[in-house]
Amino acid sequence: MSDAAYYLPIPHTPTDATEGITIERFRPTEHTVSTWGPHLQHGAPPSALLARAIERHRPRPDARLTRLTVDLLGPVPLTDLEVRTRIERPGRRIELVVAELWATTDDGTARAVARGTGWRLETVDLPQVARTSEPPMPAPSDSDTDLPLWVGMGGYVDTLDWRIVVPFGAPGMSSAWLRTRLDLVEGETLSGLDRLMAVADVANGVGSKLDPRQYTFLNTELTVHLFRAPEFTEQDFVGITAETSVGPDGVGLTAGVLHDSTGALGRVTQNVQVRPR
Repeated sequence: MSDAAYYLPIPHTPTDATEGITIERFRPTEHTVSTWGPHLQHGAPPSALLARAIERHRPRPDARLTRLTVDLLGPVPLTDLEVRTRIERPGRRIELVVAELWATTDDGTARAVARGTGWRLETVDLPQVARTSEPPMPAPSDSDTDLPLWVGMGGYVDTLDWRIVVPFGAPGMSSAWLRTRLDLVEGETLSGLDRLMAVADVANGVGSKLDPRQYTFLNTELTVHLFRAPEFTEQDFVGITAETSVGPDGVGLTAGVLHDSTGALGRVTQNVQVRPR
């Protein structure tokens, strides 16, 4: 197993040219393991793997990803995975790219366990209209080190560096700076989107008011809107400001803002299913 990455690439011929589908295969490492169970992956690494596939599939210099939605169709197992990526809706100004994560389940059948969709929009040079209403987060510092309760449980959450700005569970929005210490795929340099999506799924943890020793709060999907392209260096943290609201029937919604060192760059939302342990 790799100590440096969430996934190991499995060599094969990567593209099916006839169907216009890019096919890649990966083996998860122990660093993908979920907080909620030792036999499934945390939502963040599969989300980042799907975003990586979408970003790399027939990229265009005149367009960028502006919305990514990941639907978790069931537990993502700790088995070999196949990523199948295609352009579902081509267009000059607007394009929809779809990636699916396939795995062989316990009964021996192969099925999609997660699906990512990404809208690419054509871009133009228009700096005079750039703005955001979101205030910047305080810069991360070594003093912001109070760790969440689930750190130390092993797996994915222990691969992150944390800087807590507003403690989790405090009234209102909580906030933290995070960064992964690992590569997404062994041997590859993380892109700005890779760095962002490697931690964006943690928003429901940042925004939760619940004690993870008493409750689980799994998200069933993740949606990220980006009004600005992320700008990260290798040492940079990703900022997340979030809050989770929960209804009386155990269904919640996380809503938050994503930041780089320049300021806010997008928003994140997640459906959350809350259950007592």
